[in-house]
Amino acid sequence: MFEEWHLFRGGGFDRDTLMQRLNDEAEEFERLLKAGRRCADGKAAAFCENLLALLPAVWRFVVTEGIEPTNNHAERLLRRGVLWRKSAFGCSSAAGCRFVERMLTVVQTRRLQGRSVLRYLHEALVAHRKGLPAPSILSSQ
Repeated sequence: MFEEWHLFRGGGFDRDTLMQRLNDEAEEFERLLKAGRRCADGKAAAFCENLLALLPAVWRFVVTEGIEPTNNHAERLLRRGVLWRKSAFGCSSAAGCRFVERMLTVVQTRRLQGRSVLRYLHEALVAHRKGLPAPSILSSQ
């Protein structure tokens, strides 16, 4: 499946061809999940049943432009927060948790926009000291 996906992404063929090439794999995957529902291992059977209910979502990347077959992009976006939490052992108060959430949001948003995190933080602190509202994180400054 990933081999076909990478060929498609590289321009080797169009989306219709991708659908044709993955059709047999999708059918085989569904057949195996249906067989797995009868598995003696209850956890495995439940897993197969649950995945069958989500099967259209499993193959959504084949038919919908802009959807990837993995969640690697989302995981990369969350990685900074996960690493912080691991090294800092989380936060010990509700106010501390809100602060961390907001700071991580600012950092990731500004980085995705290709804009300076420090410039925004400086502007926010200056506005706070002057009694003004914080600048928009979405502004086009």
